[in-house]
Amino acid sequence: MSSIFTRIIKGEIPSYKIAEDEHFYAFLDINPVVKGHTLVIPKAEVDYLFDHSDETLAGILPFAKKVAKAIEAVVVCERIGLTVIGLEVPHAHIHLMPINGLHDMDFGKPKMAMSQDDFQNLAAAIASKVEA
Repeated sequence: MSSIFTRIIKGEIPSYKIAEDEHFYAFLDINPVVKGHTLVIPKAEVDYLFDHSDETLAGILPFAKKVAKAIEAVVVCERIGLTVIGLEVPHAHIHLMPINGLHDMDFGKPKMAMSQDDFQNLAAAIASKVEA
């Protein structure tokens, strides 16, 4: 059975897409820890990040960098934090999160509540800043 992320890539489940190319897809986390919390995933459905090919691993950071720069252009923050946890969905992914301190990346704190309009507007604003 396809992971929820594969179903998002295929358009079977809606997402707040930020960027996409032939190998990667970026979208807002629907349970964000902070405003602008974005997931970057390889399109190939592989559970563990380090089981991906060297080519995929070499490509994900430049793709994530474009997304991170776009997030920084929209969400006021000191920098973009990056983490790989990979336990909650069996499809490798990285989290990009606007941060001003370590506490901003605390996955144990309550998730933010955002309306559908807030998600749509934020995704559109960030997507508009992604350089080709």
